[in-house]
Amino acid sequence: MVFANEWEEVYKQGAQNSVWPWSDLVSYVMRYASLTRSSRVLELGFGAGANIPFLLSIGVHYFGTEGSATAVANVLKRHECAQNFHLACCDFTKSIPFDGPFDLIVDRSSLTHNSTVSIRECLRRLRLCMRPGGKFIGIDWFSTAHADFASGAQLDDQYTRCGFSSGQFKDVGTVHFSDERHLMGILTDAGFDVERMEHKQSDVVLPKGQSRMAWWNFVAGRA
Repeated sequence: MVFANEWEEVYKQGAQNSVWPWSDLVSYVMRYASLTRSSRVLELGFGAGANIPFLLSIGVHYFGTEGSATAVANVLKRHECAQNFHLACCDFTKSIPFDGPFDLIVDRSSLTHNSTVSIRECLRRLRLCMRPGGKFIGIDWFSTAHADFASGAQLDDQYTRCGFSSGQFKDVGTVHFSDERHLMGILTDAGFDVERMEHKQSDVVLPKGQSRMAWWNFVAGRA
């Protein structure tokens, strides 16, 4: 079953197939999460599975959710012999098909492809399935400083956009952008303690026409 039609088409076409772990995710996990071989890690929207080899190398129990059936099938083929490895094709904004509690939840630019309402509901659900003292690490959540924030059509509220005709968000459906106050608000309203928040910005000089990209990284804990 497919739960994300736009992303299903992306992966069926062979796009967005990053195979190397995202460096910010690696550094944040190593710096802010205390993991052991008994730790349970949940990844939201694992996509092509770029972060999976890194997390499995630590020896944790890995649980991954993804809305594209094609992406899930591809990742299962590559890791069919992995131990303590569990995947599900699902809409993780509505339910988490694995039993908690989790010591770490990671999301690299996945939940941020949903509406504000869905993000808020998901965050509340995530906090409840985390172990006290657990961490939620978000990487590359889009910032309102991103040049494409002004593009596309507003959907639901000022932070949620869709219908991009060009650029990195073309054909990927809903995109959510945050400024500092908004991001802090949706995290704390869900009951998280925000421990670190970093804003990244990249100004593209060449090629022309690709101006500014901007993202948020953060660490939030459950008390």
